[in-house]
Amino acid sequence: MNANVRDYSACRPLGSTAALAVSVTLAGLLGMSGGAVAQEATGKSFVETFDTLTASRWFISDGWNNGKHQNCTWSKDQVKVADGNLVLSFEKKPLKNRDYSCGEVQTKERFGYGTYEARMKTGTGSGLNAAFFTYIGPVHKKPHDEIDFEVLTKDPSKVQVNAYVGGKSNDEKLVDVPGGADQGFNDYAFVWEKERLRWYVNGQLVHEVTDPTQLPSNPQKIFFSLWGTGTLREWMGEFTDPGKPVSMAVDRVAFTAPGEACQFEGSVACTLK
Repeated sequence: MNANVRDYSACRPLGSTAALAVSVTLAGLLGMSGGAVAQEATGKSFVETFDTLTASRWFISDGWNNGKHQNCTWSKDQVKVADGNLVLSFEKKPLKNRDYSCGEVQTKERFGYGTYEARMKTGTGSGLNAAFFTYIGPVHKKPHDEIDFEVLTKDPSKVQVNAYVGGKSNDEKLVDVPGGADQGFNDYAFVWEKERLRWYVNGQLVHEVTDPTQLPSNPQKIFFSLWGTGTLREWMGEFTDPGKPVSMAVDRVAFTAPGEACQFEGSVACTLK
């Protein structure tokens, strides 16, 4: 996400996606060893194909927003399962002090090193953000660590990849999505290890970070969200009312812990070395 969008202080206890920059000085926690990451991570390997939304795994954000930059309120009404997909929507439906409602889900458990994968399709619209990411932060009494895939739907031909360590954005990059994120389902994956972080689009390596200062070290929750802004024009584009609901659909999400067998055909975890 944009480096200016990082304030989770207004979130409910389970947290949520974007916000204004937060200064976090917890150097001891940032120096966690791989063993500490494994110890604090409670999430196990799984594959979810969204025949239902597994209540034991997912929390639906509902009734708040992440700050002044966000022009919508998280609403459970914008989250549903249909035709084997998780569907998150953004629409003009006033809720609380916002004119629009939007959808987000997050895991209840935290996950550590491993392979994270999602197969999803987005709608289009200037001023909107369709995201698959992991996050932990001050709302959880932890430093702000994060790993992102974000489709800025003003231009669905690309996806932004990025990571945060202690609230600081590192080496964000826009990469191509062949055929477009809005024209069909695409596979997005990142492999998070103690020594490196790699992002993949449709099985192809698109970005890698090995600098130890740019590698998250705290177990994180998995999020999917679709939200809008009226203020972050330079990053997400000038917001225009889309005139109809915009949605993103997630066909599958998976987490594979290090050393475990890949869980489905075509998984990035099947080819890792």
